[in-house]
Amino acid sequence: MTSASIPLADTHVRLLAGHASNGNPVFEVLPARSLGPGLFELAGSPGLVLGCAAGDVLRVSDEGQFEVRTTGQNLCVQAAPQSGLFTAEALAALTEDFEAVGGLVESPPDRRFIVVTVDRSTGIPLITRLMEAWSLGVGQGEWWFGNADETQ
Repeated sequence: MTSASIPLADTHVRLLAGHASNGNPVFEVLPARSLGPGLFELAGSPGLVLGCAAGDVLRVSDEGQFEVRTTGQNLCVQAAPQSGLFTAEALAALTEDFEAVGGLVESPPDRRFIVVTVDRSTGIPLITRLMEAWSLGVGQGEWWFGNADETQ
């Protein structure tokens, strides 16, 4: 059971993650709950997009640009392997660490990135300690806060 508050999704929203080297936009599609025209509550934390997490209410344009209208109670932590893909063991270790504090760890089947959704009340210091220990232990990844900085 996770203590991270994640709303039930009734749709999906397409957010602009950036632009490819050829200039084409790159989008990430996330589960969401529709709150009205152009207004959505995220039901999943992004693996590519920065600046939001599950539980945030976003105003989203047709082009995928967004503004956080209401910050939810979750932090998003994103991790990427230094090369290749994460191992199943690395994913399992992180899942075990964050289940202990009520967090949710997700990854696509190929484990090309990992996303952690965890309640803000867990605290930046504890989240940082868990992520640093995991990163050193698996020796294959780097991580960052997707919607917070370490001073929060």
